Amino acid sequence: MAGIPPGFVYIATQLPRLVRVLALAYASTRLWELVFGKPAPHWLRVSAYLLPVPLAFTCNVLYTCLRDKREAARRGAVLAPRLKSRWPGGFDTLLSLVRGLQNGHVGSPLDQYCQEYGPIVNIRIMFGDRVRFPRNLATFCVSSKVVDRFLRRNLSISKQFLLRISTLSKKESFFLCEFKALLSLTAVSGPVLWDQLNALLGTGVFNSDGEIWKFHRSMTRPFFSKDRLSHFDIFEKHANDALNQAKARLREGYPVDFQDMVGQFTLDSATDFLFGKSFDSLSAGLVYPKNSLPGQNEEYVNHPSNVLARALSEAQSQAVFRSRFGTVWRLTEFWSDRIQKHMEICHGLIDPILKDALEVKRSMKEGEQSTGQVSPEGNRFLEDTLLGHLVNRTEDRAVIRDEIVNILLAARDTTASTLTFLVYMLSEHPNVLRRLRAEVLCSVGDSRRPTYDDVREMKYMRAVINETLRLYAPVPLNVRTSTEAVVLPGVNGGPPVYIPPNTQVPFSVFLMQRRKDLWGPDADIFDPDRFIDERLKYLTSNPYIFLPFSAGPRTCLGQQFAYNQMSFFLVRLLQTFSSMALAEDLQTRPSECHKSTGRNAQEKVIIKHRITLYVDGGLWVRMGEAGNANDV
Repeated sequence: MAGIPPGFVYIATQLPRLVRVLALAYASTRLWELVFGKPAPHWLRVSAYLLPVPLAFTCNVLYTCLRDKREAARRGAVLAPRLKSRWPGGFDTLLSLVRGLQNGHVGSPLDQYCQEYGPIVNIRIMFGDRVRFPRNLATFCVSSKVVDRFLRRNLSISKQFLLRISTLSKKESFFLCEFKALLSLTAVSGPVLWDQLNALLGTGVFNSDGEIWKFHRSMTRPFFSKDRLSHFDIFEKHANDALNQAKARLREGYPVDFQDMVGQFTLDSATDFLFGKSFDSLSAGLVYPKNSLPGQNEEYVNHPSNVLARALSEAQSQAVFRSRFGTVWRLTEFWSDRIQKHMEICHGLIDPILKDALEVKRSMKEGEQSTGQVSPEGNRFLEDTLLGHLVNRTEDRAVIRDEIVNILLAARDTTASTLTFLVYMLSEHPNVLRRLRAEVLCSVGDSRRPTYDDVREMKYMRAVINETLRLYAPVPLNVRTSTEAVVLPGVNGGPPVYIPPNTQVPFSVFLMQRRKDLWGPDADIFDPDRFIDERLKYLTSNPYIFLPFSAGPRTCLGQQFAYNQMSFFLVRLLQTFSSMALAEDLQTRPSECHKSTGRNAQEKVIIKHRITLYVDGGLWVRMGEAGNANDV
């Protein structure tokens, strides 16, 4: 259906159901004429055409509710309490969710619902759409007691990077605060999420299930091995470029948008790792403050890598927006697919690289057949890059491109997000900065390039990274969809909770990793020592309270790559700079900070999320250059 306006596609899918209802109404009026010998009364004919649809819908909703209650009672469980709504269909709740996700803090107002109704609350939204499933629930979780079985047991579990709020038919969203049983669900992404994300992720590893997911996973897994990840040449080249530009910008008297800089670093590193050559986004230079004269630089704005970065970001933002409307998302994009237009930009930059890679493979085959020898350069490309590895597995361009886009999004955005919030924390906690820098200088000095073993031995650095991942999970919201009924453990000694099949289960690692009953009374405080001292007992006794890379069969393949990249960049950063502070004259600050509570009340930046977490308006910092090895 490529090229057809999404609104027309939606209408076409609904027509058969509507036509059947109208045909039944027409047949009923004709039957009246045959039986009684005269036309049916006008009021009856109008009722016959107008009432069947809402009547059938109401009956189906009531039947589904009764069936769910019966199935729950049969298992000795209960259904979740339902959020009270003032408007029919929960439209006021939907508006509240949209406003909270757009203007509130991350997780708002979901955390408020959990506080008011307890760890499980059933939110009923837009009950009108019942196209594919007789029921569709969603479970939002911010705890760990539901994680274990879900992540470990089933290879068909789908990992998605979106909060699934509005769903099909009953439009119910269950928000749980327990993880272990949640993540034991036999789950897939389901056709709705696949439909919503297809324009962005295609059939890549993050948007597939079952055998297709296994195929994508098997294609990628062999490339992510320790010996490849211990090669820091890529990190060295692009980190040096980024930090040299940062020094030059600071010497001009301007602060640096660290988020933008590290985004360019991760994009260049990721494309070098994936393709064997970088997009050279750093060649465009660093962004200037908008209110400065150089800030109007159109060359920077129009640089191909920045065009790509903006397109990927806009596509992700639209995917999150789309996820709130279930199957009716096409009505919000009636005339054009808002993701597709951004992905066409991305594909336009990736397709020529993919074409060249396939040409290299064909040339190697032809050369080997004619001369019996293999080109050393071509062989290195096929062995040393992920693109070459994928080309060796398949020549299907769509499959390779989808996988590349999936891995590129993960490699660029998640690492950039973590490094951004880590520097934000270092700027707010100078004692942590001094201690971390002291460890770096003690381990590698003020200039030596770190090795894999160096990074592995820096315990405090790993603790700082983990604490950042805990407080600022790069993928704050996630979702699974059950394919069979399951009973989740009761909360705080309460009765078990029944989750029907075809249930979408959003959960928030972001909120779960801030829970005081899981991490202790100081869970709101940034303190890397919790990963070193006696407080580590919280994690060792329940490892599923810390899930920045997920877990189980769908655990992140690039986890070690990410740790190595972040650690390497931090070493070079702290060898170069000895002090960091927010540029408060330029930094965009929360306007309603005083209305927040807990950790949110402490924030000095506006935190938002697309699929990944980011600082709205960028993270503007001023950094002082290091003077000598003793400058800690």
